Amino acid sequence: MTENEPSNALEIKGLVKLYKGKRSVEAKRALDGIDLVVPRGSLFGLLGPNGAGKSTLINILAGLTLKTAGSVRVCGADLDREERRVKSSIGVVPQENNIDTFFTPRELLEFQAGLYGMPPKERITNYLLEMLSLMDMADAPTRRLSGGMRRRLMVAKAMAHRPPILILDEPTAGVDIEQRRALWAQIKQLQKTGTTILLTTHHLEEAQELCESLAILHQGHIAANDTKDNLLNQLDNKSLTITVDRDLRDVPPNLRPHGWTLEGSRRLKLPAAKASLSLGQMMLSVQVNGLNIIDIVTYETNLEDVFMKFTQSAAPDAPSNRQAYPTLF
Repeated sequence: MTENEPSNALEIKGLVKLYKGKRSVEAKRALDGIDLVVPRGSLFGLLGPNGAGKSTLINILAGLTLKTAGSVRVCGADLDREERRVKSSIGVVPQENNIDTFFTPRELLEFQAGLYGMPPKERITNYLLEMLSLMDMADAPTRRLSGGMRRRLMVAKAMAHRPPILILDEPTAGVDIEQRRALWAQIKQLQKTGTTILLTTHHLEEAQELCESLAILHQGHIAANDTKDNLLNQLDNKSLTITVDRDLRDVPPNLRPHGWTLEGSRRLKLPAAKASLSLGQMMLSVQVNGLNIIDIVTYETNLEDVFMKFTQSAAPDAPSNRQAYPTLF
């Protein structure tokens, strides 16, 4: 990053989107005062249940939907005053494939770069084909590509005009596990080249594997926005469960003061927050009761726990400007 380049790829403040109601359809406030900052060069996750506002936010950034209020800056360019610059700064990989199957991958990337006015000498077609493992099929009709290869070609197409920001909307939808992990590696490689990546996904394992920071949208609001590690640390759900070799009616007396509970008749569970002994001491304290340990299972907080925490609660209070746009109705 040079001295003149902004430190943030995206700066969104007070973003509102209202969809006007028609006849029996009520008006909908899809985005309700969104504030969001995405640092340059980061791999940022945008999560939320269906209807949370993710697609609306992406469409506003891509210039496909007009915002109602608020400000959006992309790589320092204001969306209202520099729309063309904003659009050229973003590459979008939508959920659905939108490639012409009669093009070859090479022709598609060359055509896409030409649409953005890139001269032939500045195009990176071969680089993208190599990086996304498409060179072997570069000159074959796209209809011959597998599903995973088409998703990778969608990423290459979005990057053909060399945008500094790449938006991935469910990039691994319909892709098998092996191809998904291959695409994860390629996404990480893109980030290493300096590309800022905004990822939306319903695969929370994917977000936990890839993203450094996350925002969770819920009913048009930002319900959570922090680094992945900080969000995971908010919930202390770690626990240890020991299965013993015979039925128990209650927790043995020597274990009760340490916070053990009985699940079923043979499983003793201890929340990590209550663990005051080492693992060896805990196992010994179980065995002194004449119990043999036949299984040990540990559980750690994951992103699904965090997601459920912020999306199962009621929506936060609306901002004070809720009545600022009555004329739209």
